[in-house]
Amino acid sequence: VQLVESGGGSVQAGGSLRLSCAASGYLHSSYCMGWFRQAPGKEREGVASIGSDGTTTYKDSVKGRFIISVDNSKTTLYLQISNVTLEDTGTYYCGLDRGCASLFYGDSGHWGQGTQVTVS
Repeated sequence: VQLVESGGGSVQAGGSLRLSCAASGYLHSSYCMGWFRQAPGKEREGVASIGSDGTTTYKDSVKGRFIISVDNSKTTLYLQISNVTLEDTGTYYCGLDRGCASLFYGDSGHWGQGTQVTVS
C-alpha cells in the first residue's frame, strides 16, 4: 500500500487550500481513510475521517471549515480546508486501515509521508 500526499504549502490566515492523497495497492472493499496533522512540538491528531460507507467524522475544532472526500474510484482522498487559522499549521498525513477504530487507535494502518501546511 502506498499513500502520497500533496497540496500543502504556505497560506495566509483566512485562505483555503486542498490536500490530496493518492492511494494505491489497497485491495479490500472496506476501509477508513483519514487526515491527521502534527503541529510543531505536539502529538499527531486526527482531524477527519471517511469510511467506505461514506460516513465522515471531524475534530470539533475543524467542523465547518474542513471537508473530507474521496473520488469515485476510491483512489484519491481529499481534504478541503477553508478559512485557515494559525492553529492549522502542521504536517498533514493521510492514513488508511480496514476500520476507523484501528486507524485512530491501532498500529496496523498505512501512512503517507506527509505534506506541510504553514499558515501565516
